[in-house]
Amino acid sequence: MAPALTPVQSATGVGVEPPDVAPSRSILAKLRPAKGTGRAVLAGLIAAAAGVAVGELVGGIFSSAGSPVVAVGGYVIDNVPPGAKDFAIETFGTNDKLALIVGTLVILALLGMALGPLARRRPKLAAAIVVLVSLAGVLATISEMDVSPLIAVWPSLVGAAAAVGALMVLIRPRAASAAAPADDEHDADATNLADEPYAYSAADEPTDDMAPRRQFLIASGTTIVLAGAAAGAGRFLAGRNSATASREELALPQPVESLPRVSDAVAPNPRGVTPFITPNDDFYRIDINLTVPQVKTEGYELTVKGMVDNELTISWDDLLQREMREYDITLTCVSNQIGDNLVGNARWLGFPLSELLDEAGVKDGADQVVGRSTDDYTGGFPLEAAYDRDAIVAIGMNGEPLPLSHGFPVRLVTPGIYGYLSAIKWLKEIEVTTFDAFDSYWVPRGYAEMAPIKTMSRVDTPKSLSKIDGGQIVIGGVAWAQTRGIQKVEVQIDDEDWQEAELSEALNKDTWVQWTVPFETTPGFHTVKVRATDGTGETQPEERTDPLPDGATGWHTRRFRVNG
Repeated sequence: MAPALTPVQSATGVGVEPPDVAPSRSILAKLRPAKGTGRAVLAGLIAAAAGVAVGELVGGIFSSAGSPVVAVGGYVIDNVPPGAKDFAIETFGTNDKLALIVGTLVILALLGMALGPLARRRPKLAAAIVVLVSLAGVLATISEMDVSPLIAVWPSLVGAAAAVGALMVLIRPRAASAAAPADDEHDADATNLADEPYAYSAADEPTDDMAPRRQFLIASGTTIVLAGAAAGAGRFLAGRNSATASREELALPQPVESLPRVSDAVAPNPRGVTPFITPNDDFYRIDINLTVPQVKTEGYELTVKGMVDNELTISWDDLLQREMREYDITLTCVSNQIGDNLVGNARWLGFPLSELLDEAGVKDGADQVVGRSTDDYTGGFPLEAAYDRDAIVAIGMNGEPLPLSHGFPVRLVTPGIYGYLSAIKWLKEIEVTTFDAFDSYWVPRGYAEMAPIKTMSRVDTPKSLSKIDGGQIVIGGVAWAQTRGIQKVEVQIDDEDWQEAELSEALNKDTWVQWTVPFETTPGFHTVKVRATDGTGETQPEERTDPLPDGATGWHTRRFRVNG
């Protein structure tokens, strides 16, 4: 038997509706998002941006508090597992900090977009969520900025208040007089419903309780302009703490004896091979800061303390009076993957670290020297390394004051030990201690407390998976083994016998060398491997290991194609 038909009242009179059809259409109607949901999502996004912008402004006013976004990012860096750090560096390279800031902003944007629709139904709950998120910024600021809680609360909480205020303004319901379906879109929907053969219930029709579009656009535009102005003002105020002027006004003292220009025999710089001297702008930067610390020379002091007979406090003027010398030293990051570019060579200006230690008088039993940065980052290395190599306190790099991003005004440079322990930037303190008494920043996080740089080589040209024309080409790259030097570099092409590469003249044992091998090509794919042997006769191992805990090992391999 066919199901009975039920009479219903529609816009055109009485009709009949199949019982199996009407409920399904009603359910679909209820699943349709309420009108104005898109505007609510946009309102949440704009409110989140307003909160971040106002937080930046207040952080600029209270300069010691800084940016909540940067504080949260710094907290993440301090607390991520060690492997996550290497993954970020491997994935994003020296853009890892930018990626973290962008990621933080994206999360805040997504949260805002979700809170917009929620605020239409549960405004108090949405506001509470915003406040809870702001508390994360407060805690991160206290942790990262070393600032009083009375100051730390302001950027995040005022930013949260701005976000809540903007959200409530942008999602406020339309006025009662405008509540009727007066706009064209709503009228069109009503007409379409009237034309339907089976009518919806009035309760099924999605409603639009948002302010009219024109009013919403005016409010949104105004909020965006004000947020942009707040963010710009915050960045301007933060610039008050910039050390740029301090650096620009600095005239480096002349070294007591200048090193000669690097000869062509040392730096032949074959085409496609990394230059022997790394320009400052190209030198890798890896540290725990999302933004570059700003340390002015005005009022700067360097302290030497710990297991010493006499603690020292050296002013900037006194430091400049010391006899400066030039040193050619290659630095390497422990996170450098096989074939990566987290290594660079520069000519540094500074004076021996041992001079400060001798002036302070090292006590018996001490075995570690710890450098502490103005951001409280620490790196320690064996006391003997301050005496058996050119470990220096540096103020210049490639003929200029240290760049802001590379430690201005003072840093440590220690050959032969990975930089996370030996090359502390923005140096404020040197402590003499023991390995038993103190662990450097990365040691509790899984990295080795002693990390001598491993012998390593790299293919720079041809580029990986590149396509090149036939004929004779030059395969080349660099190799390094600081404090030991490079004895030879060998190359293997397409599983043929290993052949010794031609090395550039070694400048000293603390810098890398360039190497080249001529190759008469044949069409098709080719594979090249490289390995180096250091000055002690030890050849780098073939087995690949990760950077954690004390540096990567393995032979670098490149594959390229020669056109037929």
